[in-house]
Amino acid sequence: MLDALPRLRLVPVCPEILGGLPTPRTPSERQGERVVSKTGADVTAAYQKGAEEALRLARLFGCRKALLKERSPSCGRGQIYDGSFSGRLIPGDGVTARLLEQEGIAVFGESQLQQLLERLKD
Repeated sequence: MLDALPRLRLVPVCPEILGGLPTPRTPSERQGERVVSKTGADVTAAYQKGAEEALRLARLFGCRKALLKERSPSCGRGQIYDGSFSGRLIPGDGVTARLLEQEGIAVFGESQLQQLLERLKD
């Protein structure tokens, strides 16, 4: 499975950092179109900026596929936390995952690594 890695050009990015958020940072979750931290701060602008920067880098490097962190308010695809900070999952996508997919980049969560490797021939 990992024999494909030498042929790949990996571009590690963290949209939250690109958006100006610190590490470590207060947990955040999507609440509708907004992203709100556990302390109640609206961090939507930072998440949107990070998504736009991740897309800019993806275009710069010619990325056609992305492997992102599942359930994240930025990178989650298919399931994200419900915004109540209770650990409950709902259908949805993170800000970056949604933007990348809208721009034609195939998005995979880390549990889909095998599927991503199989699609490398595309």
